Amino acid sequence: MQRYFVESKNWKENQVVVIGEDVHHISRVMRMQDGDHLVAVHPERGAAKCVITNVAIDKIECDILEWLEEYSELPARVTIVQSLGKGDKMDQVVQKGTELGAFTFVPYQAERSVAKWDDKKAEKKTHRLSKIAKEASEQSERVHVPEVLSLHTLDDLIDLAAKHDLCLFAYEDEARQNRRNPLSSILSEVKSGDGIMIVFGPEGGFTDHEVTQLRENNFSSVRLGPRILRMETAPLYFLSSLSYQLEET
Repeated sequence: MQRYFVESKNWKENQVVVIGEDVHHISRVMRMQDGDHLVAVHPERGAAKCVITNVAIDKIECDILEWLEEYSELPARVTIVQSLGKGDKMDQVVQKGTELGAFTFVPYQAERSVAKWDDKKAEKKTHRLSKIAKEASEQSERVHVPEVLSLHTLDDLIDLAAKHDLCLFAYEDEARQNRRNPLSSILSEVKSGDGIMIVFGPEGGFTDHEVTQLRENNFSSVRLGPRILRMETAPLYFLSSLSYQLEET
């Protein structure tokens, strides 16, 4: 059943009105009509099964049939901090990361990031990534759309860390030297409800300055196995491992 996220202002006691780009998708792409069913998701209350009562040019009116009991969210709130990379790598991280349960995404202008975003480009990119997150949330039947924050600097990340219970950074040197802090030992301490923030570096890795600053501000380095992962693969490895730890064991 098709799923759409609807702002709280468009809900009434027993009705919901879909507006914006989703109107075109419902009426033109899916060719839904009066009497067809869809799932509408309220930002706080969750998902509801609805029946379409009126298809108009600028809105879709629906009656709420029942509220659904769904538990599709990852038990921990994960903030993925992704350094800017080449091409569409950020798109991949947001799309697949949303499917795997990430709660928030933060683009990071790392010191070795090849890609550079000015203010205009950052605004455009953030809007695009937010749209990708919404579409991926609908596809994966989530009840939360991950927020994509504005472009962050290292100082911004340090400030953001205070809002999390556990702060990590994936450090490739740990994998190369087979040293301390394997992911399994760190995940064994994570509890449902924890807020986790993890930083992933760009293609060239973190600089010594970044590593020093992160460690001095209570970020722990973590080893994601013995192999060196691509920047767009590492967040998915982490989310998959966390999902197994919290949801499958």
